[in-house]
Amino acid sequence: MCPPRELPSEAIPVTMVARDLQPDEFLLPHSHDWGQIALSLDGVLRISAHNSSWILPPMRAIWIPPQVEHAVAILEKTRLRPLCIHPARAPFAGNDCRVLEVSNLLRQLSMALEQLDPGQEMARKALLAELILDELSRASTRPIHVPMPTDKRLASLCARLIDTPGSKLTLEEWAQMAGASERTLARLFERELGMSFGQWRQQVRLAHAAPMIARGVALSQVAEELGYASQSAFSAMFRKTFGSSPSAFFSRNASN
Repeated sequence: MCPPRELPSEAIPVTMVARDLQPDEFLLPHSHDWGQIALSLDGVLRISAHNSSWILPPMRAIWIPPQVEHAVAILEKTRLRPLCIHPARAPFAGNDCRVLEVSNLLRQLSMALEQLDPGQEMARKALLAELILDELSRASTRPIHVPMPTDKRLASLCARLIDTPGSKLTLEEWAQMAGASERTLARLFERELGMSFGQWRQQVRLAHAAPMIARGVALSQVAEELGYASQSAFSAMFRKTFGSSPSAFFSRNASN
């Protein structure tokens, strides 16, 4: 990714780089000296880092610590507005990525920061940076996390499942395509991903469902495209994971 117009500094700890990207664009694996909040004003993107993948609609962002290698895939036309944060002011400790809810205030602060000219209004930039860092410290979410394996056979299978989340193929059928036994793949899922094939596929489907619901796709269509027998079956799975129905969950987030 191109560097920001201004690098984050102790005086101005948060800066921004703005890019408008088209579907199927891909930012190759890279890292930064600064931390980054990958945030988009609209569209859907997929972030891959630490052998994991996250699908993010505009109501979600992800914290990527300094020096963490990551790649970005654009799934829908996206106005990407990453916030670049000075390492000394990292809002979260450790080397793990962290998914965040994007509040209306954080969104508006980010837009205000973008509108300022480089090299000008330094006092306002510093004030906006401090407000952004304060708002980030209050952000929370229940992330949809899709871990990725290192075993080549399993990695190939998982990549195909991410591309076709509605597939109804069984693990046995996937095993035949992967050239491995069903038992071998089942062991790999548990050993490398810490969950069963069914649990991992559910996470993938949830990750795809979130941006679809966020942009107003009918739940019946979401359920059908993701391979569920009915809307009620999909809603039951969603409620079990998030503690509320899809409509209540997204209505709550939209009002934050």
